[in-house]
Amino acid sequence: MVRGFSTNAIHAGQEPDPTTGAVITPLHLSSTFAQDGVGVTRAGDYEYARSANPTRTALQECLAALEGGRQARAFGSGMGASDVLLRVLVRPGDHLVIPHDAYGGTFRLVDKVLAPWGVEYTPVDLADIDALRAALRPTTRVVWCETPTNPLLGIADIAAVADVTRQAGARLVVDNTFASPYLQQPLALGADVVLHSTTKYIGGHSDAVGGALVTSDDELVEQLTFTQNAVGSVPGPFDNWLTLRGAKTLAVRMDRHCDNAERVAEMLVRHPAVARVLYPGLPDDPGHEVAAKQMRRFGGMVSIILAGGREAALRMCAATEVFTLAESLGGVESLIEHPGQMTHMSVAGSALEVPDSLVRLSVGIEDVEDLIEDLRTALDRATV
Repeated sequence: MVRGFSTNAIHAGQEPDPTTGAVITPLHLSSTFAQDGVGVTRAGDYEYARSANPTRTALQECLAALEGGRQARAFGSGMGASDVLLRVLVRPGDHLVIPHDAYGGTFRLVDKVLAPWGVEYTPVDLADIDALRAALRPTTRVVWCETPTNPLLGIADIAAVADVTRQAGARLVVDNTFASPYLQQPLALGADVVLHSTTKYIGGHSDAVGGALVTSDDELVEQLTFTQNAVGSVPGPFDNWLTLRGAKTLAVRMDRHCDNAERVAEMLVRHPAVARVLYPGLPDDPGHEVAAKQMRRFGGMVSIILAGGREAALRMCAATEVFTLAESLGGVESLIEHPGQMTHMSVAGSALEVPDSLVRLSVGIEDVEDLIEDLRTALDRATV
């Protein structure tokens, strides 16, 4: 039976408990599981919680259903998921392509951990398919795509990138954190693997850290499962439970995030202190047409470049009252940050360095009139 997104979010992997009838998935805190004989487990593959946990299994089944993949694996963080995936897919001497405005943590992993190991990489504007083709080598194993990107909200055509990547014999990984599976499903567009920091929109309440990989490649899943168990990059059961709870309301939250972000972006475009608004929902945004084709809506993230430069950006970040100055994104509460000195400090001095006049907004689900007034007041103060 084919089910809708919200039905899967609430029910996939979450049947009532067969022992008690509890309608909410139990929180399994045990680190080990009794066996009926040597190597004879009582249910599933539950022997030791690093290898498998029933609450994690429920989350993985739900995430696979939401992304339209056959299997998912949950991790202790988005970077933990990235690390395990790249351990599996690349070796010394291999080459990978990353976005020219990749998330700072991804760049740090590639540049500071994998590059000294002998892995080569090339930053590319993935909105430019010709540039992608030119960057590919016989040794390219992975094209790593974010869309929308963090923090510049760049848009890549997933289907087009997938086609070029496939012709090169490489794998396409799409970081779908900013969009969430409700707004965009990269596997259906040709991606091989989808990555999430479930800390963000899927969890949605800023109370659990986690990551996930979703794919329909069963052989790759076996490799991921082995490597994850070998290196121990696993989430705790309570984080799994919180993330699963958050996923139930993902669709309704994302619609509100999008509603609010659209209104916020419209106000920011008209404000004289703002030199540029980066939001794919704006008709004149360079990624608007592609985003409209592959996304349900345009998301809850908005970035702006302040006309007054770095000092104006810092003053704005310090002046908000409803928007909280903090890293991360995707929670029900609105957040503001200065990427150059916060989430993207790791790219400072590199080709991926972000503008110092850039401010990133994670638009929450509060009353939008309060958000608009808060930003307008902060911008006015920033220009004093």
